Amino acid sequence: MSETLGLRDRKKVATRIALSEAAARLVKERGIELVTADMIASEAGVSTRTFHNYFSCKEEAVLHHLEAQVLEWADWLRERPADEPILDSLELVVVRALAESGRQLEEMKALVDFIDSSPTLLAKKMEMHVRLTPMLDEVIAERTGASGLYPGLLQMVVGAACKASLDLWMSGRSSAENPEQLVREAFVHLRSGLTAPTR
Repeated sequence: MSETLGLRDRKKVATRIALSEAAARLVKERGIELVTADMIASEAGVSTRTFHNYFSCKEEAVLHHLEAQVLEWADWLRERPADEPILDSLELVVVRALAESGRQLEEMKALVDFIDSSPTLLAKKMEMHVRLTPMLDEVIAERTGASGLYPGLLQMVVGAACKASLDLWMSGRSSAENPEQLVREAFVHLRSGLTAPTR
């Protein structure tokens, strides 16, 4: 019975991913306004009814991959040793995410840039951010015992440090061998309190 349920769950995950990837492809090719649920379902090889079983709208389908990643990162953070310093835990989570992204990094950045250029998708992305931020704050609060401003501040600072690292890497203006090296350097700066490097 458990094997049957496991197979069913895996099929559901695969269908959700297929729909999300199809939505992202079509939206990048044609723009969000010209893409319909029918088109996404056809591209993924399922019925429109199946699409609506998984997503309430096309925007949600496009953003699913981003949301799934954030939820996975939260799980990784929960799994880190309880006595590990929070910056060490966060650094390892980010480096793991980059390592598992592999060659998909450029594709993911292109998708994020596309989302940010679309008012409709950007609005949905902001809704997702509002929904997920408290969850991440709770995970950080559980790990640190801190409440109030600290969890949200830490989340925002680390997010900004990672974005700066990836922006520098993608621009080609860095001599680093890989983006993980830049992220590790960013965490060194965070641990120093962002003290300016000596010249």
